[in-house]
Amino acid sequence: MITAIVLIDCATDSIPEVAEKLAALPGVSEVYSTAGHVDLIAIIRVRQFEQIAEVIAGGISKVPGVINTESHIAFRAYSQHDLEEAFAIGLPETD
Repeated sequence: MITAIVLIDCATDSIPEVAEKLAALPGVSEVYSTAGHVDLIAIIRVRQFEQIAEVIAGGISKVPGVINTESHIAFRAYSQHDLEEAFAIGLPETD
């Protein structure tokens, strides 16, 4: 699975509508509205590298209200959940 993180600037008065349209696109797994220098962050998950261009250039960038995008490709994912599973030996947790 290939993951991309897309930072999205959009028309301020249409953030909820743009987010809903983005979330409905194939390949877009999540869309977050954010505080800071971008309005939305979309998480893209596709099976083939070529699909990233289809989702971003062919989908996200064409949604009315999207002004600008900045894309980042993830190399590796790290999370506390992954670390706990990697070191678990199958014993039940005790309090």
